Amino acid sequence: MKYLTRNIADRKRRILCFLTVLLTLYSSTVLAACSDRDERDNGKVAEIVERGTLLVGTTGDYRPLSFREEDGTYWGFGIEVAQEIARHLNVEIEFVKTSWPTLTADVQAEPQLFDMAIGGITITDARCETMLMSEGYLANGKTILCRATETNRFQSLADIDKPEVRVMVNPGGLNEKFANENLTHATIIVHQKNEEIPSMVAEGEADVMITEITEAPYYVKTDTRLAAPLMNEPFTHGKIGVLMRKGQEDLMDVVNTTIRKMKSDGTLRRLHEKYGLVYAF
Repeated sequence: MKYLTRNIADRKRRILCFLTVLLTLYSSTVLAACSDRDERDNGKVAEIVERGTLLVGTTGDYRPLSFREEDGTYWGFGIEVAQEIARHLNVEIEFVKTSWPTLTADVQAEPQLFDMAIGGITITDARCETMLMSEGYLANGKTILCRATETNRFQSLADIDKPEVRVMVNPGGLNEKFANENLTHATIIVHQKNEEIPSMVAEGEADVMITEITEAPYYVKTDTRLAAPLMNEPFTHGKIGVLMRKGQEDLMDVVNTTIRKMKSDGTLRRLHEKYGLVYAF
């Protein structure tokens, strides 16, 4: 009888213990689900959807990726990618002017100036350390623009890195950084407006522009005075992506999902063809 009583008590304890474990697991699951839901409800995407507008920072000086016309309208490869992201979120889009020298500060500004930045922004380790960058949607690399009459003069980096060669770059971006690091003998001229440099090279105010393989084809096509003799042999290789501040992983997921969809359904390839750029995905 004592054995039976003890056996029943043991079974009760085991059942109670089992129920306690189940209750603990259930509570943890519910709390985690609530936490995830709260995070979604209070995340960046929820803020954008509630606002009804995706705010996009862009320089507007980088044909054919991001350019702002005098009437304030924007066009370009990156602009169309941003529009696809806004469509994915089912919101309107508004472009906010930024610049290469202030890009990092603008992305991280308080209060926030825009939700993300786009248009010729190279994915780099330095940027990824302090901010978020999406998957690449466009391949790029450093190259040059020069006058068509001097194509044979500039066939290598060594040909450019001479005291008599005037190299023009825009300030604050990777073009200036590349020039300072790799052209120690050439005369480097910093000009504030990136979009003005190609015509200045064509008119003889500089000999070479440091640019990207994403930008050079547009100017060669639209100005017969210019050439890009090293287009097929870029000095660097990289990818262009979308930039945003840390803590916006939910928005980053949406951006990456949109880029992957554009790759899979052919939209990205069609944009490459539209703007005369090499498809590398």
